[in-house]
Amino acid sequence: MSNAILVHAHGGPEAMVYGSADPGRPGNGQILVEHKAIGLNFIDVYFRTGLYPAPNGLPMTPGGEAAGVVLEVGEGVDWLKAGDRIAYAVSIGAYADRRVIDAAKVVKLPDGISFEQAAAMMLKGMTAEYLLLRTFKVKPGDTILYHAAAGGVGLILGQWAKHLGATVIGTAGSADKIELAKAHGFDHVINYREQDFVAEVASITGGRKCDVVYDSVGKDTFEGSLDCLRPLGLMALFGQSSGSVPPFNLGILAQKGSLYVTRPTLFVYNARRDDLEKSAAALFDVVKSGAVKIKINQRYALKDAAQAHADLEGRKTTGTTVLIP
Repeated sequence: MSNAILVHAHGGPEAMVYGSADPGRPGNGQILVEHKAIGLNFIDVYFRTGLYPAPNGLPMTPGGEAAGVVLEVGEGVDWLKAGDRIAYAVSIGAYADRRVIDAAKVVKLPDGISFEQAAAMMLKGMTAEYLLLRTFKVKPGDTILYHAAAGGVGLILGQWAKHLGATVIGTAGSADKIELAKAHGFDHVINYREQDFVAEVASITGGRKCDVVYDSVGKDTFEGSLDCLRPLGLMALFGQSSGSVPPFNLGILAQKGSLYVTRPTLFVYNARRDDLEKSAAALFDVVKSGAVKIKINQRYALKDAAQAHADLEGRKTTGTTVLIP
């Protein structure tokens, strides 16, 4: 038997119940994994509340990223063996001591990357990878705006974007978070609680504005984000922590300079095995090189996942957080 977090009915953090659960045995193409560390992400909240429907309904186990050791391999898996170190980013199922997962969804963890680092960065780091290298290919001289700069994706993306030669502007809601973002690649960080980020971006860029805006906040920042783009600029709306963006007239994009807007997701970008492997390899390389440093700011026991969610939603966390089984 194993221990896991189960959600039987959508709701607040208290909807997550810790208890025993049988992970089962691996079938064809599957492996049984013992988790050493599990990542915490805002998408876990979306599944807990029902904003994102769980693939197989309720009850469900939240959690989209983890790292651990292979305990057993099923038939048809010839590239992994018991004892191999692996990591992954999927949609749900990670909040458990052990789980069965399709082998095609995991990658081998290279030497030099710890379990906690991997669990803290797989979903967030591969999100940064596709945003910076594929959704909008950032190059030297580009200017970008990233909201929630002190969050898990932000602290990785800020370092990576700076490594690529961009001017990196962020927003954050407190002096501590501003300093944290500046220590992770951001050239300018705007306090959105005290300043008009649209006016500040215009001032910082001398009126040129940004080539791309990466927005995971959604409703509260969407219109302002559009106003931070240069003509023909692109907004990547990849989350909605403040709520869904209401319907709007597409003609606004023409009025504001023939803008582009996309709503990308990691799981579409990495749906093919070769894309997953390339994304993970790019992330591992940039971390091993030292260009991107993964610092874990909070650790909770898996049984305390409800408290971790409460702190995440209450904006009491910064950067990356892991759950320890």
